[in-house]
Amino acid sequence: MSDRSRTAFDLSRIVKAYDVRGTVPDQLNETVARALGIAFVQMLRSIEDQVDRVVTSHDMRESSPGLAAAFAAGVVSQGVGVVEGGLGSTDMLYYASGSMDLPGAMFTASHNPAQYNGIKLCRRGAKPIGQDTGLTEIRERAQAILDGAPQQPAAGVVPGSIERRGLLVDYAKHLRGLVDLSGIRPLHVVVDAGNGMGGFTVPAVLGDAELPGLPLRITPMYFELDGSFPNHEANPLEAKNIVDLQKAVRESGADLGIAFDGDADRCFVVDENGDAVSPSAITALVAVRELGKHPGSVVIHNLITSRAVPEIVTEHGGTAVRTRVGHSFIKAEMASTNAVFGGEHSAHYYFRDFWGADTGMLAAMHVLAALGASEVPLSRLAADYERYPASGEVNSVVTDQHGRLMEVERHYAALPEVTIDHLDGLTLGFPDGSWANLRPSNTEPLLRLNVEASNVDRMAKLRDEVLAIVRA
Repeated sequence: MSDRSRTAFDLSRIVKAYDVRGTVPDQLNETVARALGIAFVQMLRSIEDQVDRVVTSHDMRESSPGLAAAFAAGVVSQGVGVVEGGLGSTDMLYYASGSMDLPGAMFTASHNPAQYNGIKLCRRGAKPIGQDTGLTEIRERAQAILDGAPQQPAAGVVPGSIERRGLLVDYAKHLRGLVDLSGIRPLHVVVDAGNGMGGFTVPAVLGDAELPGLPLRITPMYFELDGSFPNHEANPLEAKNIVDLQKAVRESGADLGIAFDGDADRCFVVDENGDAVSPSAITALVAVRELGKHPGSVVIHNLITSRAVPEIVTEHGGTAVRTRVGHSFIKAEMASTNAVFGGEHSAHYYFRDFWGADTGMLAAMHVLAALGASEVPLSRLAADYERYPASGEVNSVVTDQHGRLMEVERHYAALPEVTIDHLDGLTLGFPDGSWANLRPSNTEPLLRLNVEASNVDRMAKLRDEVLAIVRA
């Protein structure tokens, strides 16, 4: 095959550290999806004795059903069956993988703009697949297929069958069984689904769809499934994307607001004043609840969450374990330590009761349960978990990520009171408890800075010091 044909399908551009993500149709299309389906089965067979079925689900993007069908065609061509779950959130796919003990594939680009799509893959039991745990092998095998290697298995293999099965009701029942909301005080909740999959799952889990009602009054925002995202991007970590939610909470006098990202595996919370509650505070709040049920357990937090998280975990008798950013690292640490819960600054929340996988819906239910059992408003409740001012993530466009990182390290290494570690990028620690982390993006020419300190002035000073070196 010609070099031109090879460069038409360059999977190194779309197979990332944790998943597949690219623009449609130039980078990711049905031809590519079919090859990835074949490669997925081949990878699984190289590490498992038998693969009988794979479960799939997809989000509301226009290209998602076609990509899922093409991937399924690749899977069945290898003699493996497919359980097609149809429309669903990413955590619904994890539920299916865990409850059915099947490998899974979710077709979504999460919070990315409309022209993108992607695939999140997992092994049976919702075990993660990342660059070092099968994704590189999948990329290489799929690339070989796209470059002309035979796509069919040996003669005599009978194609697998396709079964269509709805997942929504069982998923909702499972979550309802993990957090009991029936006895809480009545709450008014504004939910912004961002035209993503939260508009599909919230009515089933928190509404009345085929399940007993809860003491919740839901005001829906942008529940219409629309992969063009006509109202705002489905990324609630960007301040501009929660402005509508904040306004609606204030104007309606609601008790809180909840925003979900496009595939509804992350949730973001605002209090009754419309003020954002940091994911670190949510991590600490949920950790305390889980430690109440499972005393002495391990709680995972990534190195960018507030230092309040390990402090609060320790104060409540738990063991806090710090890890790198990224779901594959969190999930691996969850499994190795049997952690009860894990949280990230990006609003990903992981639960042992959910196969160690992340689910924004379950985190939201914990917040509702905590608030509903309290007589104080969310702003007061969250204040117990918000101890230190933080910069949030500050991005700098740089052409030489490594060089800028080294320049920052050289500057602070000359100061004897500064501690330095390289668990994930560069982390600087100071005697007063302040810290700064500088990490290169895996996909863009960016350095990402996060800073936390005991007061706003100290945080701003440290942030500006590091940025001056990065942007020099």
